Amino acid sequence: MANEQRANHERNNDRSNERSNLTSSNKFELLLYRLGSVPGSDAHELYGINVFKVREISTMPTVTPIAGSSPFVMGAVDIRGQIIPVIDLPRLMGCEPTRGLNILLVTEFARSTQAFAVEEVDDIVRLEWNQVLSADGSAGGKLVTSIARIDGNTGDSRLAQVIDVEQVLRDVFPSQHPSVDPASVGEALGIARGAKILAADDSGFARKLIEQALTAIGADFIMTKTGEEAWATLQQVARDAQQNGARAKDSIALVLTDLEMPEMDGFMLTRQIKADERTRDIPVIIHSSLTGAANEAHVKNAGANGYVAKFAAAELANAIRNALGVAPARAAA
Repeated sequence: MANEQRANHERNNDRSNERSNLTSSNKFELLLYRLGSVPGSDAHELYGINVFKVREISTMPTVTPIAGSSPFVMGAVDIRGQIIPVIDLPRLMGCEPTRGLNILLVTEFARSTQAFAVEEVDDIVRLEWNQVLSADGSAGGKLVTSIARIDGNTGDSRLAQVIDVEQVLRDVFPSQHPSVDPASVGEALGIARGAKILAADDSGFARKLIEQALTAIGADFIMTKTGEEAWATLQQVARDAQQNGARAKDSIALVLTDLEMPEMDGFMLTRQIKADERTRDIPVIIHSSLTGAANEAHVKNAGANGYVAKFAAAELANAIRNALGVAPARAAA
């Protein structure tokens, strides 16, 4: 048994390293799954989740109902001594699993572990981030953050909806994901007059919390929804600064970026910032729901000045202070 566990651990490490190496080329792996049909249609549409978020996949075990829980929580399962809540993802998304809830996706992100009940798993595909387009303003609603073109950037490509899992947790467990308490982040930051923080995140819920945290520390900011949008914004700032004989850093004091974003991920955005002579002196903090030593190592390799897991406003504020060389806030007595 010990040898089998060690072999499984080594295989998992190999796959983790392989997937981590994809970040150097703006690529990632997407696990495709189905939730059932939507009202008025027999089609079982594809959905996707970054493989980095998935700890394990299993056939549906016995789920123990929890009295008084959210209507979107089926109950809890005991997986090797860990009690994990099970979210009825089809119900939350308005789908009918006509083939049954057969698969459990155990996920780890945003400092929590939870499982999603789904109809079936379809495949794992390797994509470039430019095959993923923002769903902002589309008919997908607030729970769909982007649309992935599975078969390349062609007009007849299959499409997979990427769910905003951070918003899902907020909707299912609202008491565990409150708004930012301004008292928790300490005193105002005090960056140079006219300088702003450039933030990038594709999750509407995450952007809301980031805005609250930055407002609480008195930082002006520019909010963008993708790495590509953030890079275009920074390029324009750099061009304007050159024309005025100034540095881009005079206008953008720091960049705060998510990792998973349509078109360009946070790794690629960070590398491009650090490779450009006009912007390389701007500190970059990666703010992600993806955690783990492998991700943190790649953050350092990309040249980021800091890494903080979502979402703890006080930790985020102090990470910004540290990157800017400002003394951290004192803990409340």
